[in-house]
Amino acid sequence: MKKILSPSVLSSDFVYTADNIRFLEEAGVPWLHLDVMDGMFVPNISFGPPVIESIRKATKMFLDVHLMITEPIRYAEMFRSAGADMLTVHYEACEDLGKTIEKIRSLGMKVGVAVSPDTPANVLDPYIETIDMVLIMSVVPGFGGQSFMPIALDKLAYINELAKEKHPELLIEVDGGVNMKNIEDCAVAGANVLVVGSAIFDNDIKSCAEAFMKKLSEV
Repeated sequence: MKKILSPSVLSSDFVYTADNIRFLEEAGVPWLHLDVMDGMFVPNISFGPPVIESIRKATKMFLDVHLMITEPIRYAEMFRSAGADMLTVHYEACEDLGKTIEKIRSLGMKVGVAVSPDTPANVLDPYIETIDMVLIMSVVPGFGGQSFMPIALDKLAYINELAKEKHPELLIEVDGGVNMKNIEDCAVAGANVLVVGSAIFDNDIKSCAEAFMKKLSEV
């Protein structure tokens, strides 16, 4: 399966959001990763549907919306209206994960489920065939700039093997501390969607995105 780069807007300088998105488009990046935080499930607060709606107007890129919020089912319609293509919710944040998955699917969006570093990957076994993507967090959710946690590689490998058996088209995403030094390890372990933040946005955005895209094409 072709590897997908999904740069995380949270690491971008919001003053230059439109310009930064254009640089990514020029580099041929297909996805944009949008981290929504509510100050409850995670301590930080980021942005919500109005910002996503503005970003939707600025690009045709696939909007990969990662909801780090408590009971995300409450806001599914709002994010659909804002232009999200996929909603990824946290296993730990949903009282009824099955119902949440069904709700997102009913709105015409793709659906992903994320697990935090302390959550074993096998909790997702019952849901693998009902979702489009698994997101393995390789840092504690809610904060940027953290170092990659190697335990994520074992989880990626586990989900990859499970997907081969039950859902070969499953997207497997990794998010947190991904950089040029570890991105190949993530891809080899099973990740086919790779979220990169500061390693792109703290540098020349277009050239760094192009370098990551090239690296992924070679794995």
